[in-house]
Amino acid sequence: MKRSKELLDRRKKFIHNYVEDNSAKQMKVIINELVDKLFISEKTIYNILKQ
Repeated sequence: MKRSKELLDRRKKFIHNYVEDNSAKQMKVIINELVDKLFISEKTIYNILKQ
């Protein structure tokens, strides 16, 4: 299933904003919260943050 570029961009923005807003927490906690919210893997989140 092919994902829309707009949806991918919105997901990237959401992840970056979430990390910035919760920067007081440890990264592992932030990643676990994102995994629960977005139903994507830790590896995917780390790859998005690396970009």
